[in-house]
Amino acid sequence: MNKKKIRRSGAKIMASLILLLGSLAYVMILAVINGSLGFLCAMGVTVFGVIGIAKALGETIVLSYAWIISLALGCGLLRGLLRYIEQYTNHYIAFKLLAVLRDKIFGALRTLCPAKLESKQKGSIIAMMTSDIETLEVFYAHTISPICIAVIVSISVVLAVGFISNWYLALVAFVGYLMVGVVVPLISSKRLKESGVKYRKEFASFNAYFLDSIKGIKDIVLNNAGHDRKKEVNSRSEQLLKETKKMKHNITLFSALTELTITLFIIATLLIGIVLVHKELLSLGRMIIGVVIVFGSFGPVIAISALPGNLSQTFASGDRVLNLLAESPVVKEIKDGKNVNYENLTVSNLTFSYNEDTEVLKDIQMHAAKGEIIGIVGQSGCGKSTFLKLLLRFWQKNGGEILINGTDIDEINTENLLENVTMVSQSTYLFDETIEENLRMANPNASKEELENACRMASIHEFILTLPKGYQTRVGALGDNLSAGEKQRIGLARAFLKGSELILLDEPTSNVDSINEGIILKALKEQKNKKSIILVSHRESTMAIADRIYKMENGFMMEVKE
Repeated sequence: MNKKKIRRSGAKIMASLILLLGSLAYVMILAVINGSLGFLCAMGVTVFGVIGIAKALGETIVLSYAWIISLALGCGLLRGLLRYIEQYTNHYIAFKLLAVLRDKIFGALRTLCPAKLESKQKGSIIAMMTSDIETLEVFYAHTISPICIAVIVSISVVLAVGFISNWYLALVAFVGYLMVGVVVPLISSKRLKESGVKYRKEFASFNAYFLDSIKGIKDIVLNNAGHDRKKEVNSRSEQLLKETKKMKHNITLFSALTELTITLFIIATLLIGIVLVHKELLSLGRMIIGVVIVFGSFGPVIAISALPGNLSQTFASGDRVLNLLAESPVVKEIKDGKNVNYENLTVSNLTFSYNEDTEVLKDIQMHAAKGEIIGIVGQSGCGKSTFLKLLLRFWQKNGGEILINGTDIDEINTENLLENVTMVSQSTYLFDETIEENLRMANPNASKEELENACRMASIHEFILTLPKGYQTRVGALGDNLSAGEKQRIGLARAFLKGSELILLDEPTSNVDSINEGIILKALKEQKNKKSIILVSHRESTMAIADRIYKMENGFMMEVKE
């Protein structure tokens, strides 16, 4: 990914993610306090040990040996307890926030659906819901707290070394913390940022392609395309491996640089301590105490220096999630508009384009009333399906009017519009639930008789009864236990069960044989007295039931006169 495409800086992404903490900020503060005290206790075991040595060397120490030993043991015990509380609170925050983030993403997808989702790869969305969210767990559980702990511990150590030992040693420690905790991470983050973004991009692309391959495995086998598909999967896998190796190489390189920097500052601290003792500016006992404190204090800043390797992916994942949450829907839900009960539909001067360059629909005129079946014919890609989606406000029209009972659909409450209008698309998605549960999605309160009548009209009732558990038969993951025609007829049954006054049918019998088509068309004809039905189809046999037919060509629609 080109750097110009990275819309947020790492600092902005981190700030946005921290703002999501909300009321959990108090828990995070508790985690930081316990983490800081825990590390200082861990240092305390060694420090009190060296204090005992300094006392043995003749240094004036007010504490007795008994107190020194007791304090060392106490620090060891407290370290375990404080560490547990820190880790518990960090992960409590992380998992709570992950649940919140998933809920927010589902909410964003629900708002963006269906317009924006038609252009998104489902594999990429799944990657966001799984791997990207899991990556953010690392940020909340292992990033925010360590940074705060490093700052608190570093300041505490600098002050302790300055007052107990010598301010020159404290200055060396301070410079060392800046180098290891700030300078090296800044250098490495610039190097790792691009590789991390490229890795997440390749990962999402591979995930999407692999998911499509699994979903389409039957067609791949039937078309003998397995070799080409395998070749492409391997190619994408190699590209992903290449980006992974590049990222891991950079992480290893900067990890070695961090270790080298720490080693140099430890040596510098020891040499300066020796010089101070040699010049009698510092006693041997206090020099040992100061040096040992500095030696054991680099843990928190080492944790910070290791963050850019993880943060490069965290920022890429965070940017993708934040982009989705910030994305504006093409069509906004209407909640303070009007409610109508469908009687008629009038479309006038309707224009629409997906982008500024290509106009899909031009000056569309049509009308429909209850008791009519309206047919729409035209070549594939001429805009028939787009027209049906505009009647449901899946997209925002560019111009003209779509009126229900004389009220533009842009003024009708979204929920009310969807109650009045039902659409059956060319492909029906079935959830991995029972057939009855899939049907009841259209009308949860439908009686068993209503449910069966809807299935009879869709010519699917008899087939359902032949299944092992009838209506209680589970559909199966992705609906693979049913044929395309069977799924299509269940989709039609949903539309009949919902009972909307305006039914939009996009190639409703494309996967159905002629016998079942005849049954479905007969049911549609019987329903037309109560409803308006707009029917898109390539089949002449399907159009035979239409009262009026419109032909769409080159973006224009005109009524076919007999």
